[in-house]
Parts: sequence; structure tokens; C-alpha cells
Amino acid sequence: MTATDDSLGKSADSQEKLETPLTREALYALVWSEPMLKVAAKFGVSSSYMARVCTRMNVPRPERGYWAKLAVGNTQKQVPLPEAHPGNELIWSRDGSSEHVPRPLPKPPVHTRRMRTTPTLRMSQHPLINGTKALFESGRLSYGGEYLKPAKKLLVDMAVTKTGLDKALSFANQFFLSLEEHGYRVVIAPHGEHLRREEVDERENPGKHRHFNNLWSPGRDTVVYVGTVAIGLTIIEMSEEVEVRYVNGEYVRVRDYVPPKRGRYAVDHSWTTMKDIPTGRLCLQAYSPYARAKWKKQWRETTAARSLDAQIRGIVKELEEAAVEVAHLVEEGMRQAEIEHQQWEAQRREWRREEEERRTAKALKQSREDLHHIIDRWAESNRIEQFFVEAERRAAALDAEERLRLLDRLKQARELIGSIDALDHFLDWKSPDER
Repeated sequence: MTATDDSLGKSADSQEKLETPLTREALYALVWSEPMLKVAAKFGVSSSYMARVCTRMNVPRPERGYWAKLAVGNTQKQVPLPEAHPGNELIWSRDGSSEHVPRPLPKPPVHTRRMRTTPTLRMSQHPLINGTKALFESGRLSYGGEYLKPAKKLLVDMAVTKTGLDKALSFANQFFLSLEEHGYRVVIAPHGEHLRREEVDERENPGKHRHFNNLWSPGRDTVVYVGTVAIGLTIIEMSEEVEVRYVNGEYVRVRDYVPPKRGRYAVDHSWTTMKDIPTGRLCLQAYSPYARAKWKKQWRETTAARSLDAQIRGIVKELEEAAVEVAHLVEEGMRQAEIEHQQWEAQRREWRREEEERRTAKALKQSREDLHHIIDRWAESNRIEQFFVEAERRAAALDAEERLRLLDRLKQARELIGSIDALDHFLDWKSPDER
């Protein structure tokens, strides 16, 4: 390999790799600076995947042929970056990690003028409904029940049985399209917005005792944005407690039970009990997905009332009104959160002050005790030194042999005791400010 080939190989291998997370503005700048294939390669993904990220974040990208025309000198117009719509992702991360992005307080629509679409252009099926039936039917059933549990988590929020699936999807489609016609987007909550799903109780008449339903729950909420206010939506097939008979591994309503024909060898090994059984009647649960804004409302089908399909117009109007209430609750919740934060900060400052006082008092006490100990050692050192001085003075009066013998023993004694200078310990002493 030549030196030129080697340098080319190194440049290809060392292609610039970009880090995420990435904001809308940064992604917009990238996709308009070079072809999508090159942008995608910098993140180790495909160009089609990168295009879907742009769609989720409402980032316009060059049309097909843009870069070819630009290469031959044809000036091409760059589409400006629009404002983020409610429900658009504001930040993208390659590894899927969630990063909190501050968002403005949700606001209801300024006006309630309905945006009507031309009938010929009206969608026949909402995008959230496309392919949903097959995914729900291919899943498993809830433990001890009949409710569907699809394997996929990013689906429209429903708690239904196989027999009630078509009815629920039909209502969801009509309801979502009606909301879209009024200008309100229905989407799976964007990644990173940290919305809260309301608990689901499928029982038509919930009791006071604790209930465990083992129902499927989505990875992210299904929400409608009324203005910029997110309202969570869950479609539930209700159940009712009825008397059932256990027959061959299945529960059958007593009213639907057909006993076996009597015969010489006929045996009916079954028994009756009370159990929650799906009714086929639907309930729409709308709720506030914001942590500090508690709001929930349900619209139900009953045996004597109209179906949910006939209530769609009224539901949309009530959701418009609820958006004002939810926005107020969010604002009040944020205000209360700020008050609690300030109280928490004040409490932390008080704790730090008390801790500083305890630390200062402890340092003062320790320094005083150490100083008293040094003073005591000073007195002890003086006493020991006085002993050696007196012994050496008296040794001077002895004859040479005895004096040498005594001085030698005094030397050994000094070595055994070691340093007796209290100033050595005083230099190591720490004042309260030094602790």
C-alpha cells in the first residue's frame, strides 16, 4: 500500500462521530449542511431512521435531488425551521436515554373556533390506529383474564378484550379524527416529556377492596394536545361482577350456561362463583398527565345510554373546557412546587447552619482539650527535666568512675523516655479555625 492509499484509508476510518443528545436546532443545521446519508453515518444509524427522527422533531429536511441540483450550481431554497408543535420531541439521543428539557407552561387554545377539513381530504383512519389490531391480537392475555396484552409498548392506550377490540378501535378512530378536525393533535406522548399515566380500573362498579387487574400498560401515554395542554386518553372495556360457572377450564355466565344432557353416564363437574367479566361496554378515561395537576373524567356506555360514538361531539367540547382547568392546575402546581422548593432550600440552609454550629463547637472543645493535654505534658516535661538536671549536678560531686557510670545510665534513661520537649507537641496543636 502506498503512502497516499494509507492516508486515504485512515481518513475513511476516522470519520467524525457526533455525540448526542441533539436539539432540534442542531439537527436542523446538520441535515441542511450535508446529505442525510452522511449525517446518519455520523450517528451510526440509517438515513431512513434519521428521517423518522426529523419527522418526530418537526425538523424539515431537503427534498430528493436537492444536493444534486446544488452541486451543479442551482441555488436551492432552504426551508426555515418551524416552531415546535405540541407533541414534538425537542431533543434526540442515540442511546434512547431521556433528558429533561424545560418546556413552557401548557396553555389552552386562544380561541375555540373549529378547524374543519374538506370532506374529500379527510383521513379515513388515524395514524395511531394503523396496524394496531394485528399487534393487539398477536399478544397474550392478562393473567386470569381475557384482556389483551400486546408485546409492543408504543401503541394507543386501550384495555380491551379480543371480542371488544374492533369496537374500541372503531371508536378510537372516529374520536381521534374528530379531535384532529378541531385542530387538536392526538399522538403518543413524545419521548422525554415525563407525563404520568392515570391508573386504570376496568370494573364498572369498583369496590373498596384492593384490586389487581394485571392489565397491559403502554410505554408512553396517548395524549391529545388542546392548545399546548396535554390530556391523557385511555379506552377501557368495562367489566362487571356476575355469577359464573366454571366449566372445563373456562368461566361461563350462569345465564349463558347450558347444562349437559342428562344421561346414564353424564357428569357435571362444575361450580359457581362471582367473577369480573368483560361487558363489551366501553369507557373513555381522560386525565391530566401532569404530576401536580390532578384531574380525571370518564364517559361510559351503559345499557340505557347512547354509545360512546354518539357522545364524541360533547366529549370534544368538554375536553376544550377541561384544558383551561388543567392549565390552571398545572400553573398552581408549579407555584406550589416553587413554594415547597423555597421551603426546602430554607430548611437546608437551617440544617447547614446547625451543622456548622455543631462543627464549630466540636472543634472548639477538641482544641481546648488538646491544649490542656499539652499544658499537662509541659508540667510533666519540666518535672522530668528537673530530675535529669539534679542528677547531673549531683554526679559532678562523685569520683570519676562513679560519675561516668551515672552519666552513662542517665543517657540511657533519656533515650528510653525520648523527647520531653512540650513545644514539639504544641507546634502540632490545631486551633478551632484550623480544624
